[in-house]
Amino acid sequence: MDEEDTLKQNTNQRKIIIGMVSVLIGEVLFGFSYLFTKDITTDISPLALLSWRFVFAFAVMSLCVKIGWFQINLKEKGFKKLLPLMLVSPVLYFLAEAYGIARTTASESGMILAAIPIAALVASAVVLKERPTRPQAIGIGITVSGVVMVVLVKGLQTSFDVMGYIILLAAIVSYSLFSVYIQKNTEHTAVEKTYVMIGAGAIVFSLMALIESGMQNGLKEFVMLPFINVKFLIAIIYLGILCSVCGFVLYNLAISYIGTNRSASFVGISTLTAVLAGVVILKEQILSGQVVGMLLILCGVYIANRGYGYRPKDKKEKNRNHGVG
Repeated sequence: MDEEDTLKQNTNQRKIIIGMVSVLIGEVLFGFSYLFTKDITTDISPLALLSWRFVFAFAVMSLCVKIGWFQINLKEKGFKKLLPLMLVSPVLYFLAEAYGIARTTASESGMILAAIPIAALVASAVVLKERPTRPQAIGIGITVSGVVMVVLVKGLQTSFDVMGYIILLAAIVSYSLFSVYIQKNTEHTAVEKTYVMIGAGAIVFSLMALIESGMQNGLKEFVMLPFINVKFLIAIIYLGILCSVCGFVLYNLAISYIGTNRSASFVGISTLTAVLAGVVILKEQILSGQVVGMLLILCGVYIANRGYGYRPKDKKEKNRNHGVG
């Protein structure tokens, strides 16, 4: 092996490590969001929460761009290739998830959304022509079974709301398309993709929330929400900065470095984090079935990612700066 091949191998291993660490941190951040939304989602409209979350995130990210922490170059690259990404996530995914969960039981929505990694594998195979390796397929299958066990151990309640099921399936499809669009678009950096996603969410969700609150004669309450509700303010700060800005940048970076299939194998970590956070911080009871489910999640993640073997792509990727710094 010559020096050039050695350098290329070291670079690939470095990308894999960065990608895996990025998606792991991102999923942990998403998992902790449970703590901040648990007490407010029953009293506040999903649109109001989404609107303020993305407005706050866009304001913070714009400030980071202004002071030079994030670098973007959208004038030369344009927005055209990012339009499908903006549509499927955050717009379609978050709307479908929020209203699908609202129409179904917690166990139903948890079970259906647990299929996201499998849908991502299928989308990757169909759109990107990238078949998962056997360890990835087995590992993701084990992870999904672990998530389902964690959800079902508290009992299965059914709503028989067909429209709710359809909406949740739309969330799964939009999330899987988001994953492949992120990987397919190599022209824009992870920061640029995240900035456009958050901007689209801020505009669309705010317009919808304003219309909703106006029709309910609650426009003043909507505008004043962060100033009169401390829990809501804390929630949008966490969701806006750590989930939307940091979490999305990390996840977009991970998909760019390790691909859709490997990134999808980490999705169960957010469920594991949510359970542990509830037990440790909220003093919730943990059941033996949940422990088994969490062990399955960890086992699945390990199997899907053991070793640093990374299937080389048919086309060489251009070295690019992902815009952080």
